[in-house]
Amino acid sequence: MISLTETAAKKISDLRLEEGKPELALRIRVVGGGCSGMSYELGWDDTANADDNVTESSGVKVLVDSKSAPYLQGSEIDYVDNNMLGAGFAIRNPNVKSSCGCGSSHQF
Repeated sequence: MISLTETAAKKISDLRLEEGKPELALRIRVVGGGCSGMSYELGWDDTANADDNVTESSGVKVLVDSKSAPYLQGSEIDYVDNNMLGAGFAIRNPNVKSSCGCGSSHQF
């Protein structure tokens, strides 16, 4: 379903420890909005819903709701630290057909 690079898994683990909740799972979903139509939403969750796709990558539990799963199939999450542009999570998604100029929304 979705994989994490070692860099992303380490950053996620560090963030969970900073919040004092190392048991939290990463939830990712595709939501409507943005200039190209769809964008990603990342957050923490402590409970998997009945219709979630649950995977584990590099020691991190990843939750994806059933509506988002087809859009995210085969994706990889990385953590990129570019001194000039800042740092953040980058999602490499083979299902994206086009994205907006700012890169924050996509068409599938």
